[in-house]
Amino acid sequence: MMTHLSVWAQSDSLIFRQLANQIMLHGNCYDDLRYLCKKIGNRISGSESCLKAINWGAETLTQAGADKVWLQPAEVPYWVRGAESLKVRLPNEKEWRSIRMLSIGNSEGTNGQILEAPIVMVEDYAALKRLTNDEIRGKIIFFNHRFPQEIINSFEAYGKAGSYRWTAPNIASSRGALAVIIRSLSTGDDDEPHTGSMRYADSVRKIPAVAIGNHSADRLEEACNKGVVKAQLQSHCTMRGTKMSFNVIGELKGSDYPNQLVVVGGHLDSWDVGEGAQDDGAGIVQSIEVLRTFKALKIRPKRTLRVVLFTNEENGLRGGIAYADSSKAHNEHPIFALESDAGGFSPRGFSMSMPLAKRKYLQSYRQLFLPYGVYDFEQHGSGADISPLEKMGVPCAELMPDPQRYFDYHHTANDVFEIVNHRELKLGAVVMSQLVYLITQYGL
Repeated sequence: MMTHLSVWAQSDSLIFRQLANQIMLHGNCYDDLRYLCKKIGNRISGSESCLKAINWGAETLTQAGADKVWLQPAEVPYWVRGAESLKVRLPNEKEWRSIRMLSIGNSEGTNGQILEAPIVMVEDYAALKRLTNDEIRGKIIFFNHRFPQEIINSFEAYGKAGSYRWTAPNIASSRGALAVIIRSLSTGDDDEPHTGSMRYADSVRKIPAVAIGNHSADRLEEACNKGVVKAQLQSHCTMRGTKMSFNVIGELKGSDYPNQLVVVGGHLDSWDVGEGAQDDGAGIVQSIEVLRTFKALKIRPKRTLRVVLFTNEENGLRGGIAYADSSKAHNEHPIFALESDAGGFSPRGFSMSMPLAKRKYLQSYRQLFLPYGVYDFEQHGSGADISPLEKMGVPCAELMPDPQRYFDYHHTANDVFEIVNHRELKLGAVVMSQLVYLITQYGL
C-alpha cells in the first residue's frame, strides 16, 4: 500500500477535475438510465425483461469501451406476482373497501382463492408474544410497526424495521395465523405500498404476506381500535422454480498489475413494480460510466478495472454469490470492491467494510473529495452484491448518497426514471470514478 499525499494538488486533484468535467458535461449515464427504465422497464430475476436488460448491459459495456465483456451464469429463483387484491370490512359496515397493497416478494399467495378472516393488529413482536395462540390462530395479523422516522440515517432505520417484512410471516405462521399484513418499510407521507423480499423458514407453513402504504395503515389502525375488522385477501403470487440468469462483466485490463482487480458495480434486476430507477438502475449506469469515463479520458488503469452488473440481488443474491465463487475458483486477486445500491441522489460519502489501516488510508483522501460534496468516510458497511467478496476478506465499500428520500420510493411503483435528477446521478458517477481512480492507480 502506497501513500502519495504530498502530490495531491499537482496530480490527483487535476485528475479529479478531469473526471468530473467529463461526466458532468459529456456523461451518458442519465441517457442510459432513461433507456433501461423506459425501453426495458422493471426486470425481476428470471423474467424476459431481465434477460433484455442483461443483453443491453453487455452491449452498453462494449460500446463504453471495455476491453472484454462476458456473461457469467447464475441460477436464480423465479417469483411471479399475478393478480392480487385486499379488501376490508370495517366495524358496523356491510360494504367491503379495497386497499392498495403489494404482496411481499418470494411469498406464496392464496392460490387465487379468497381468504377471509378477522384482523388482529399488533405493534411489534412483543405485542404478538403477549397474545395467546387462540387469539392468533385463524386470524390475519396486521403488524402495524412504524418506520422509525426519528433515526436520521434512513438506512439505519430500515435495518431496524426490516424484520417485519423479512421474518414476521414466519413468526405469525408458527403461531397459527393465516396471513400477514405489514405497514410498509416506508419514509413516505403517502399511500404507496412497498414490496421487498422475505424468506420462509423450513419449519413453517407458507402463509400469504402483503404490505400496505402508510395512509392505509393509519386508517386500518383506527378501524382496528374501534372493533373487529375483517379482510378478504386474494393473490396468485408464487415461486416458479429457477431460471438461468447472468451477471454482466466488463473490464479494462490494468497496465502494470493486471491481476489486481478493482471491482465496481450494482444490480441489474429490480422488483416487478415501477422501473427500478433508484434501485438499482442508478448504480448500474453509474458503474458503466466509470469505465466509459476512463476510456474517454484515455486513462489506462494500472490495476484492472472490472465492472459487474449483478443479477438477482433483490430476491436471492445468486449473482453476488456466483461472482464470488467464480473469483475464488479462478484464484483471482480482487483488492477492492465498490457498489452503488443506495439510489442516485447527491453523494455524501462512502461506507466501508475493511481493516482499520485500509479505512484510515482511504480517509486520508477526504480533502480531495470535499469540493464534490463528499465528506463522510466514517460509516461501516458495504453493498449486498459484494458481501460474498467481503466474507472472503476483500475490502469493500458502498457509495452513500443523501438518504432522506430513498425509502419514499424503494420497492414501489413510483421508482421510475422521472424521480432521478441528472446532476445528482452524474455526481455519484463522478465520485465513484474518483475513488476507483485512486485505487487503480495506487492500490489499497
